[in-house]
Formats: sequence, structure tokens, C-alpha cells
Amino acid sequence: MLDVRRTPRPRRSGPSRARAALTGAFAVLAAVLVAGAAPLPLAAEEAEPVAGTNTAQATGQWLTGYWHNFDNGSTVLTLADIPSEYNLVAVAFADNHPSLDGGITFNLASGELNGYTDAQFRSDIAAVQAQGRKVILSVGGQNGHVSVTNATQARNFADTAYALMRDYGFDGIDIDLEHGINAQYMESALRDLRASAGSGLVIAMAPQTIDFQAPSQQYYRLASNIRDILTIVNMQYYNSGTMLGCDGQVYGQGTVDFVAAQACIQLEMGLSPSQVGLGLPAVPSAAGGGYMPTSSVIAALDCLEAGTGCGRYSPSTPYGPIGGVMTWSINWDATNGYQFANDISARLGTGPTDPPTDPPTDPPTDPPVDCDAPAWSSGTVYTGGDLVSHEGTVYRAKWWTLGEEPGTTGQWGVWETVGAC
Repeated sequence: MLDVRRTPRPRRSGPSRARAALTGAFAVLAAVLVAGAAPLPLAAEEAEPVAGTNTAQATGQWLTGYWHNFDNGSTVLTLADIPSEYNLVAVAFADNHPSLDGGITFNLASGELNGYTDAQFRSDIAAVQAQGRKVILSVGGQNGHVSVTNATQARNFADTAYALMRDYGFDGIDIDLEHGINAQYMESALRDLRASAGSGLVIAMAPQTIDFQAPSQQYYRLASNIRDILTIVNMQYYNSGTMLGCDGQVYGQGTVDFVAAQACIQLEMGLSPSQVGLGLPAVPSAAGGGYMPTSSVIAALDCLEAGTGCGRYSPSTPYGPIGGVMTWSINWDATNGYQFANDISARLGTGPTDPPTDPPTDPPTDPPVDCDAPAWSSGTVYTGGDLVSHEGTVYRAKWWTLGEEPGTTGQWGVWETVGAC
């Protein structure tokens, strides 16, 4: 996802123990979660398969946050330090299994986490769950390279993921593989995991925006194929540049239009609104681009759910409550006094703003045509945002490219048209 800066994998792994009080509207939500929650998995060897229904999602919306199992210079936290506003905690990240191809394991980074012990970690998982919240294990991230591309790897992934759920008490899995997935075999792995863990299994995904730009994309296919068991897709609306929205228009990251028009793709492809989450960085330092102040995140929620607070893009029919909001990350949010958690949880607890929000002033998504852009060259490497001129038209690269001629890659390709000169 992200901005992970790791050293090679020695055993890595706190400050004060947690804020526990639940206040305001979120206290009401948490009380419902606790009252109606399915049986929680036990820690260590006593863990049982997850059972029951996703009551947290059925009665409210997720505020998902990633917790760093490493120290990247943001903040070192224990699970007990995580504010109660986060009702879905994603532990980042699992590791490749040392001997089972496609399998995963988990190594607590105690050395990086001020001596946070395995026993404390397990106890904290149980304590978070006792408050009606969920803890899942994320697979992938910026540096994760778990490969599930054949039947053996799929089986190993499912078996090892389930073993970790039983061992630690995780409620499920988050798929954040950013170097490619195979929809067929990942679906097989997740269905096998579901068969073992039961209907309470939480399955989250954190794809990048490019992963849903066409139905042929593997994440798009995976989400569509596992709609019956999928909990939530938390799209990463950052580190993205510009993308096509569901209306066929180009929007730039960091704007209400971008988030709403991208989320619309998932909302119109057949996913339930409850399966669609908005993923944003907690602070500008957490991502290379795409940060939005919480007022803009709230405006995007209002736009999608109630048709208010919209900019250029507005849904023809509001979707009602969506699945929630995700942030990279809890640790980064801590550097800003947990403003993201406080502001977004309050909004999720109260619903769309009344009176309607005024849409924040977004920067223009389509800059004026630069007719002085250099001529395209087949031997030059271009990265996202680079402008070139070719046969009287200026084009912008959406991502890294070499040798792909502008004007020939189609609407889903690397080059987008900026304008004629």
C-alpha cells in the first residue's frame, strides 16, 4: 500500500495500553455489535472456526485501519493502543510461508515494536474482539509477493490462513496483493478458507484503482466472482494519478469527484453498497499522493449515500449507506491525534450531513493542454503524469510505459488524451 520501509526479516515486532472508552454515536453502534456479534475465535491452540454472521457489518459500517507490524518512522503502537473507533483492524502484513508454496505465516516484529511480545499481541487481539471489533490479517502490501496461481498454491494459502486464524484468533483475511493476482485460484483459495472457517469469515480486499478500470482486470473478476462471501472492498484512492470514473470522464486523485466516480464502478458492477469502502491516507505523509482532508472524505460519503456534497460527478440515484471507510494507517493517524478516526467515525455514526455539505473546492482535474509537451519517443520510459505530444494531440501517461504508441492503446490503456494542439 503503501509506504512500508522494511529491513530484511529479522524477528521484529509499546507504548501505553489502550484507550477503551466508547463515546457518542459510536458507543451505540459498538453496543449493538457486542450484543449481536457471532461467537469470537479463541486465541492460540484453543481457537475455534469462526461462526455466525457478519453482525458488525449488518448493523453498521466499517472503519478499517491498518496496524503496522514494523516501524517505518510514523508511530509504534500495540493493538491495545488502537482507538475504539476502528472496528476493523487489519494487521499488516503476513509473510510468505518458508516451505509451503503459496502459503502464508506471521512473525511479530517484537524488535521493532519496543519489545511487544507474542503473548501480549494474542491477548490484545482477544481484548479488541471482546469489544465487538474484528481483527484480520492482511496479505501483501507494497513489498508482499505471495503467489496464488495454481491449485497447489491455492490449497496452501487456504490451509495456512486457516491455521493462523486458529492460532492467533484472526477473524479473517485482507487481500492487498499489489503485484498481480490470479482471480481463478485466489477465488478457489478463499472459498476453501470459507468452507473451513465458516460464514463469519471476514474477507476484505484493498485493490488499487487501476484494478477496477475494466472487467477483465483480475481484482474486478475476483470481487465479482466472490460477491456471495465478500465482506468489503476498500479501494486505495491514492498513489493513483488520474483514472476514468464510471461516467467515462477522467478525474484526478485527491478530489471528491475522483472517489465518488471510482466507487461508482464497484457500486454498479453488482456489489452490494455494504461491500464498498473508501480507502484514503490518514495524513499526507502516508502516501505519495491522493490525500484528502476528512471534510472531503465526508463529502464523498455524502455524495454517494445521499447525493449531496457532490462536485462535477453526482450519482443518478444515491446508494444509501455504503460499507465504510478505510485508512492507511492507524499508525499514521496517531501522528495527527487520530483526527481521521474521530472525524470519520462520527460521520459513520450519524449518517449524511444535514444540512447537506457544500462540496469542497477541488483542484482542476484537467490542466490546460501543454502544446509544448515533448514529442513521444518509442525508446523513452514514461511514468504516470508525463505529457507527450504525438500527431497533433497531447497525451498523459497513467502509469509506467515504454514503447506503447499514444492513440493506439484504447480507453483502458496507458495513454489518456489531454487535448488537441
